[in-house]
Amino acid sequence: MEIRTAPIPGLLIVVPKIFRDERGFFMESWRRELWSAAGIGPDFAQDNHSASTKNTLRGLHFQSSPGQGKLLRCTRGRIWDVAVDLRPGSPTLGKWFGLELDDQECRQFWIPVGFAHGFCVLSDYAEVQYKCTAPYDPATECGIAWDDPEIAVDWPVKNPLLSRRDQTNPTWAQWRASR
Repeated sequence: MEIRTAPIPGLLIVVPKIFRDERGFFMESWRRELWSAAGIGPDFAQDNHSASTKNTLRGLHFQSSPGQGKLLRCTRGRIWDVAVDLRPGSPTLGKWFGLELDDQECRQFWIPVGFAHGFCVLSDYAEVQYKCTAPYDPATECGIAWDDPEIAVDWPVKNPLLSRRDQTNPTWAQWRASR
């Protein structure tokens, strides 16, 4: 595997070694020693798997405490994946980074604790799987408006399909004021 850094410190892109032939492919999607040595982990507490149709946008979500680190990959289709830095005192606070993940390159995106996360589906259908460093806790579930003007994520969809929750998440300024 190859580990690439993103423009925002802490975010990592994992490019796996893929062995392809006429039958398909093989790759390692997780090996504790290698990923741990790269700073991805420490241990994971929960795996999640979502399926979505084209133009679905999920996010921007995060857990307030203890937070969740996430190692994501798109196992079917193609998505635009985004992380927003929410770490107090970070020089990139409020900045976002996005990249395309798909089932051909099989890249993974490491998002440590302290980031909001969201993605939108670019293909007709997509499946996303991710490992989390802490279990889901509804008491610490948080969200920021996907179209927050201050953060200004450049989403590649015009009229996304949103959950009720994602239609009513507060702006980043509202969320900060409520803390």
